[in-house]
Amino acid sequence: MRGQDTSRRLIRRSEWMMVAAGFVLFLATASLAQVVQQMVPQLEGPTPSMATGAAAPLPKWVVDDKQVMRAYPDQPPIIPHSIEGYQLSVNANRCLSCHKREFMQASGAPMISVTHYMTRDGQMLADVSPRRYFCTACHVPQADTRPLVPNAFKDMSEMGFKQAGSE
Repeated sequence: MRGQDTSRRLIRRSEWMMVAAGFVLFLATASLAQVVQQMVPQLEGPTPSMATGAAAPLPKWVVDDKQVMRAYPDQPPIIPHSIEGYQLSVNANRCLSCHKREFMQASGAPMISVTHYMTRDGQMLADVSPRRYFCTACHVPQADTRPLVPNAFKDMSEMGFKQAGSE
């Protein structure tokens, strides 16, 4: 009987040693995590404040109906008038009421490109292609704002190249 009592004490002592070792390991890990957190640089910068300020004024739309020279070949032309309140959905497209081939003469608006009447494979259609139906996917109204990034684009004519047959 006495032998069993000492074995129970050894088990209890080893259990306490395991608990103590686990506690020491926990404290060491927690302190190491604090040190590592101080050594790693922040990637995001300071947290922005939650205060709200005044919103910047909305830009004024250019609504002079003048066609603007395109900045690069194949650039979709900008919309030179306001399109606020225009319905553009699966069931209605107000742009087509002026720019479609049938209505452009009466409205005086330029006709949409013939490419808008082609399928992806180049086959001509009688009506506007479904993939060209949502005009604002490519065409945007022009706002009177400064560019977000500087633009150093130069047209070929500005670079000193002469057009063929101009000699």
